[in-house]
Amino acid sequence: MANYVDNGPMLNAYPDSCGGTLADIVSVLSQDEFKDVFQSFYILPSIFNTDLDRGFSVIDYNINEEMASPSDIKKLQELGINLKLDFILNHASVLSPQFQDLLKNGEKSKYADFFINWNKFWEGCGEMTEDGYIQPKDEYIKDMFFRKPGLPILMVRMPDGRDVPYWNTFYQEVQYKRPTAQDLMESFDIQFLAAERLSGLVCRELDAGKKPSEIEFGKYEKYREKVMDYLESNRRYLGQMDLNIKSDLVWEHYRNTLKTLAGYGARIVRLDAFAYAPKEPGKKNFLNEPDTWDVLEKVKKLADEFGVSLLPEIHASYSEKIYETVADKGYMTYDFFLPGLLIYAIESKDGSVLKNWAEEIQNKKIRVVNMLGCHDGIPLLDLKGILSEEDIQKMIDTIVGRGGFVKDLHGARNMYYQVNATYYSALGDDDKKMLFARAIQMFMPGKPQIWYLDLFAGKNDHEAVKRAGAGGHKEINRTNLSLEQIRKALTKDVVKKQLDLLRLRNTNPAFGFDSNLDVSLDGSVMTFVWTNGEHKITLRADFSDYSYVIE
Repeated sequence: MANYVDNGPMLNAYPDSCGGTLADIVSVLSQDEFKDVFQSFYILPSIFNTDLDRGFSVIDYNINEEMASPSDIKKLQELGINLKLDFILNHASVLSPQFQDLLKNGEKSKYADFFINWNKFWEGCGEMTEDGYIQPKDEYIKDMFFRKPGLPILMVRMPDGRDVPYWNTFYQEVQYKRPTAQDLMESFDIQFLAAERLSGLVCRELDAGKKPSEIEFGKYEKYREKVMDYLESNRRYLGQMDLNIKSDLVWEHYRNTLKTLAGYGARIVRLDAFAYAPKEPGKKNFLNEPDTWDVLEKVKKLADEFGVSLLPEIHASYSEKIYETVADKGYMTYDFFLPGLLIYAIESKDGSVLKNWAEEIQNKKIRVVNMLGCHDGIPLLDLKGILSEEDIQKMIDTIVGRGGFVKDLHGARNMYYQVNATYYSALGDDDKKMLFARAIQMFMPGKPQIWYLDLFAGKNDHEAVKRAGAGGHKEINRTNLSLEQIRKALTKDVVKKQLDLLRLRNTNPAFGFDSNLDVSLDGSVMTFVWTNGEHKITLRADFSDYSYVIE
């Protein structure tokens, strides 16, 4: 095995992205074409026991047997590939053992304070509504950051029949059991034929998307209350429930999780949604300060025990300088600016803004993980403060014109948007532009993360978006590839040359976190020079015709 640089390329994929299982990805990475190409592999969290959001709703951190096995992870280690894994700090699945214990035992549950009881949190800060939750006074929530319309709560039926609201920032779904005639007869006094007809009516209404309160009972109105009680007491939930970081048990869970991830061979742990975890009445409840940094420091102490580096994930505009704050506190951070800046530089044939950003990272000694595409979208809000609103909008229009989608945060334009597209399609399905972008990524500061679909020059998948239905916009850039598709892709020049660039980046000793990088711009030609002792490597990239030379 070659001696890899200390910030070599990192593959990024779901465990089922290539072939259908992690074993299939291992078989791909074992091929000669991939020798010395990757130092690391960021496996997205559907490798764990999860239910929703393609892995980001974790039931527990055991390996998902349908997708992977411990032997797959061992084989990655034998290939010299270390791991980056996710730790979802802010929430856990409704199906987690902790939340299921709460549903079963109510206030007597060992995990009664593991999650955030909305009414206890807001006690004294608002008025109780008829629906059983506190509506906080405007002064307490006027600055609060919302990820979806309405208050972030899920009403949960307790064993004693009470409905209790719990904090739920992200996804939720309430499912109602479809009653049979016998279910109704066991629940209350009703004759069989009436029960059969009533159960049919109720099932039809629920299947039509109505909530129980919206059902028209007609001649069975006298049974409304009994049926409603049956439906509500038998409801099931899906969702991601926010954790109460003031609970000792939550911190025990954090420690156990980091120990588990380190045991799988994780060298880097990505902290997903960490900025939502600290909550206080009257604050934004997203990136509360100094609370967020205090929590991060506590998590770091746990991570240090197990020898893993933390990578906090946070989107914020350039002008807010959050990336600097994260770096100043000693953490690696994501370079969420590179994907958009590179498209801007390529389309405008001007590398000046990119040059300034590369120099800023180097001068301020900011350690980043950079990328082109990823499992989410191409972040463009982050560029506010580097690019003008007009330039950002032009870029959005260009990518949308090439088949991409824009997702605004529940209709609030300019609040939190990414453009969903494959990076290859964002560049107009252009092989030359894709290779040019990859070459520049390899010479930018940081540890390069490689989305599998970019590597194989994947195009926008509009059929996948249609199949996914409402909210399925991200599927445009998450196409699972068969082993046959990968075999064919490996014959393409655009794929072979990307692999060569990655291998160079992984093995040339001129690269490294502590190597020296000089960047210059002469007209349309941008030059990167990396030096480390007697080792030196140069990239000359010409934005006028997307040609490049490596010396």
